[in-house]
Amino acid sequence: MAHHKIDYVELPASDLHAIKAFYQAAFGWRFIDYGDEYCALDGAGLDGGFFKAPLSSSTANGAALVVLYSEDLEASQQAVEQAGGTIIKPIFSFPGGRRFQFTDPCGNELAVWSHT
Repeated sequence: MAHHKIDYVELPASDLHAIKAFYQAAFGWRFIDYGDEYCALDGAGLDGGFFKAPLSSSTANGAALVVLYSEDLEASQQAVEQAGGTIIKPIFSFPGGRRFQFTDPCGNELAVWSHT
């Protein structure tokens, strides 16, 4: 553990079954269940989890934006769409790369970026 480094990210999810199915299909993530109200990420690159709650994380509500990295942005956007995510900002360029933003089946907003 590194002192004062971001160590864990938790997001709400109203339907843990749907959230696990989406992230497994879109990104290949695995999960460890801790009861009926919580599942931890496994193989996502950063430790974290989803807690059962009727809320969602959105930048419109002032939430931090979790950003994933992709080696193939178009393929990642297609995987998100095929898994049931909603693209809220299609691929766009910014200084240093490109990205898109999406919401998962529980309404959490995330982004995916790439250098190219």
